[in-house]
Amino acid sequence: MSAPTEATNTAARARAGWRTTLHEVIFEADTPAGKAFDVLLILSILISVVAVMLDSVGALRMAHGRLFGGIEWCFTLLFTVEYLLRLTCVERPLKYAVSFYGVVDLLAIVPTYLSLVLPGSHYLLVIRILRILRIFRILKLVPYLGEARLLMRALKASSRKIAVFLTTVLTLVVIFGSLMYVIEGEANGFTSIPRSIYWAIVTLTTVGYGDIAPRTGLGQALSSIVMILGYGIIAVPTGIVTVEMAHTFNPRVSTQACPVCSAEGHDADARHCKFCGAAL
Repeated sequence: MSAPTEATNTAARARAGWRTTLHEVIFEADTPAGKAFDVLLILSILISVVAVMLDSVGALRMAHGRLFGGIEWCFTLLFTVEYLLRLTCVERPLKYAVSFYGVVDLLAIVPTYLSLVLPGSHYLLVIRILRILRIFRILKLVPYLGEARLLMRALKASSRKIAVFLTTVLTLVVIFGSLMYVIEGEANGFTSIPRSIYWAIVTLTTVGYGDIAPRTGLGQALSSIVMILGYGIIAVPTGIVTVEMAHTFNPRVSTQACPVCSAEGHDADARHCKFCGAAL
């Protein structure tokens, strides 16, 4: 009994060691192998995105369409293998799969397979550019990781205030759009309340496309009020987020990724994952 048990334990340790090594190469940037892997991955992402963009140019697609198609499928197969390896080397694959990077990694390969039934959908592969966000970890730009976490905490903390602000803005554009529909009418281009609300949104945000414009004196006076109000409204969300950022702090973070849940952004002196408690 002891010999099979010892053999089983040896095999289990070998599998664990293999997964640990694979995890360090794929998820970490502290080793030469891990950094080389990530640099090659980013170069591959950039090349694949450029190929998709060039394929959208009609003249280039006519001349080199098969070449671009081959490049696209090669990188898709490469990223598919990489995605499966990422799921293999973490102890909780589902947790990684539903994380931000896990979803981005999946979306980076789905459009190519989807193009087999929906022609043209492969152009959605430009979402691969989101994977470039890993460059902050690869180049050890940990202060930028901390700043990103600071911004996310500030946005989350101010989400209720921003929701109230957006509700107020939506209420205003409905009121101003309805008023402008009554004042100007269909003869001046305001053919419906939804179209008038569109004008109010464009005017309040100070974009001003000019495709619809009031012609009566009263309508122009209302437009002036909306435009001036727009300048005042622009500053509100900025102030909300700025206040929340002042209430947060920016701790030092490391480039370590949890081997269990693959979470990143741990403190520099952390020994365990703050999300699942696993040893780092």
